[in-house]
Amino acid sequence: MTDQLGTLLRRLRTQSGLTQEQVAERSGVSVRTIRRLETGKSSDTRLGTLNLLADALDVGQEDRQRLAATLAKAPTEPTPATPESAPVAPEQDAAAPAPVGTPPAQVGTPPVHPPARPPVPARAASPTGDALAAAADELAKEVRRRWQREEEQRRVHDPFPLPVRWREAPEFLTDHAENIQRLPPGATSPRMDLSGDLRSVTEVYRRISSGRLVILGRAGSGKSILTIRFVLDFLESPVSDDRVPVIFSLGSWDPTATTLRDWMIDLLLRDHPHLTSRAPGGSTLAAALVDTDLILPVLDGFDEIAEGLRQAALEALNASSLPLVMTSRHGEFAEAVHAARSPLVWAAGIELADLTLDDLAAYLPRTTRPVARGDGGTGAVWGPVLEELRAQNTRGSVNLARVLGTPLMVILARTMYSETPDRDPAELLDTGRFPAENTLEEHLLAGFVPAVYRRRVPERAVAGRRGRERNWDAERAELWLGYLAHHLARLDNDQQDLAWWQFGESLRRSTRVLAVVVTSALCVAVSEWLVALAVAQLGLGEALLQGALMGPAAGLAFGSVYGIMAATGGGVFEPAHVRLRLPGTHTGIGRRPIHTFGARFGAVLLGGSVMGIGCACALTLERRLYNGIPLTNSAVIEGTLINMLVFGLIFGSGAGLVFGILAALEAPLDVASAATPVTLLSSNRVEVRRQVLVLVPMLTLAIALGGDLVVDLLQGPLGPMNWQLSDGVFIGAIAGLGGTLSYALSFTAWGQWVVLSRIWLPLTGKLPWDTAAFLDDAYHRGVLRQTGAVYQFRHVRLQHHLGRSFRRQQAHYAPARLDRRRT
Repeated sequence: MTDQLGTLLRRLRTQSGLTQEQVAERSGVSVRTIRRLETGKSSDTRLGTLNLLADALDVGQEDRQRLAATLAKAPTEPTPATPESAPVAPEQDAAAPAPVGTPPAQVGTPPVHPPARPPVPARAASPTGDALAAAADELAKEVRRRWQREEEQRRVHDPFPLPVRWREAPEFLTDHAENIQRLPPGATSPRMDLSGDLRSVTEVYRRISSGRLVILGRAGSGKSILTIRFVLDFLESPVSDDRVPVIFSLGSWDPTATTLRDWMIDLLLRDHPHLTSRAPGGSTLAAALVDTDLILPVLDGFDEIAEGLRQAALEALNASSLPLVMTSRHGEFAEAVHAARSPLVWAAGIELADLTLDDLAAYLPRTTRPVARGDGGTGAVWGPVLEELRAQNTRGSVNLARVLGTPLMVILARTMYSETPDRDPAELLDTGRFPAENTLEEHLLAGFVPAVYRRRVPERAVAGRRGRERNWDAERAELWLGYLAHHLARLDNDQQDLAWWQFGESLRRSTRVLAVVVTSALCVAVSEWLVALAVAQLGLGEALLQGALMGPAAGLAFGSVYGIMAATGGGVFEPAHVRLRLPGTHTGIGRRPIHTFGARFGAVLLGGSVMGIGCACALTLERRLYNGIPLTNSAVIEGTLINMLVFGLIFGSGAGLVFGILAALEAPLDVASAATPVTLLSSNRVEVRRQVLVLVPMLTLAIALGGDLVVDLLQGPLGPMNWQLSDGVFIGAIAGLGGTLSYALSFTAWGQWVVLSRIWLPLTGKLPWDTAAFLDDAYHRGVLRQTGAVYQFRHVRLQHHLGRSFRRQQAHYAPARLDRRRT
């Protein structure tokens, strides 16, 4: 059947003079599905899909009957009837599927019942398909493992998941039902059934033919928890679907600077380093997965995009046809829809409902311990509060019932009162302290960090943890967390991603440049002293003086290069997603070594040349101070200029050659090295150490031997020059050791982390000395969450609260005040 169908489809498409891409655009069926049908690789094809293809190809009734006949010949198995509200097995890009046994004469008739999304056929068994299928399978395993761990970390099931219910979103925030179900012109769609709860979100999604769903709700209403459950249920669903749902935090997307495709690829590469491997088509595996529709984007936090960019973001999403799930607060999404004069096209919508008093009565008592009551009986600490909430006869009970309508506030209240001794939740009903809902919410947010940092007996080390749990001082922990939240607010678009390699951005650019100058100067000066003492080529006094001059000169050179990079937007270094491998061991990578070598050679050439120029100036100054040679002497000036040129060429070409070779030896990380903040930091530390071990001898030899070659070539035009092999080795060893250490600490993500986040910021009290351990501990306490390779605060409201608290504690902070005369 499949071979006959494929042959017929190819013939009809050829007769129509259309490409697969053109047929996909006309029909709404993906190119991937069309390709599988034409190659006979589809194992489950629905008549609705053929209806769409027949309409796109504009074929006659006779050919329509032939298409239907290919399905009629296929053996079918009886399936039990399902209620209309039950989930129906989906197939991508199929609209209005009819039963397989529909007579040929009914092929062109519109369906009567709401169409479902039939199951996606199995992947094609081709070399390209096999490689992408394997990558998708590995990605699915990692996504499942990651979000299962995150769900456990958030204690979603302790003691049981808070109920998450929803109602249909207002009509003006969703597309027409016919568009959502992708019906042909003239067809009408009965009302869609989008009812469900946390356990059935995947089933509800599969009822939407377009595969586009918007989840709305107020802050803390459970949108993120719902997306995690959707991802896990989607991956565990028995229905065949080769797409992998991946959660992307939308707050980091600037639609005016980066396309949706490129942004998703960048995040996939950041969080899953093995996807940097080359696909058979030449692109990375991440790009290939996105381009072949093997990624189902779950876009979390549309409201977290900067206000001025939301309209552009919605327009960019409307320009694509990707199936997706997106979450947002109601107000922000409604404003974007009004500004763009269009909702998210083809998208259905649901809006999360508040928790009920019955939900609170079932949940809160099971999170706490029994206590003695005044009448001698026993009861839960939440008993009197719940009674007041049911009565609703005071202003305080009305406010508290509204505040505890979201899972976020319930979790904060649980942490403060159920898990902390000597705290009575009855104080939440005090209207003197908490006259309004916002004061109650601020109180719960303010009490969360002190509650989770209360002193307790440290546990033994657990696998995957950094040593024993520490008792961080709650006040200092809140200060450090507030600084990190303030740092995120200073970044563009009020970022949520707490990336360890970006912590240095919290410092002024001048401070970062100064840190590079000092670090490089120390590296080169110490290297000079160590090499001079090891080879005993210079006297002690001359060696000390030369190191004292060479260090600052190199520091200024490296600082200048860093300053230029920082001014042009390149001062923040991304963590490496590669590792060094010997030639011939790049299994399945498909890198282009010549292109890689050339790109790295050009990037390093400038830095090496500046270093050489600085070295030449330092030597001239050293001769002035040690030998008394005047700087104004014409011979000295001429010699200095020649040395600047020669040393610039030697250092620039030598460093470019070595770093180019190093780049050609790089290969993507293994699949098992999926990125988390801790593992990515650890892998970068190991990789920088490997680079140091390789670069020191290679740079030494490149400068020593390359210097001899450059001097020989320039002897004629520039006059006689002195370059002994022993001098070359001496200079090469200093440059190799000092230059490599300066590069490692100043121009790598791990080096910047060490210098700025482990030394500079702790010296000023902004961060603890062991920042990595503090972040990991904050994650396990529930203050932070992990999203791939970065941390995020548990909720954006907690982030904003901590940031405001930090700014208010600063002596120079002055809150904005409104001019009452203008109000």
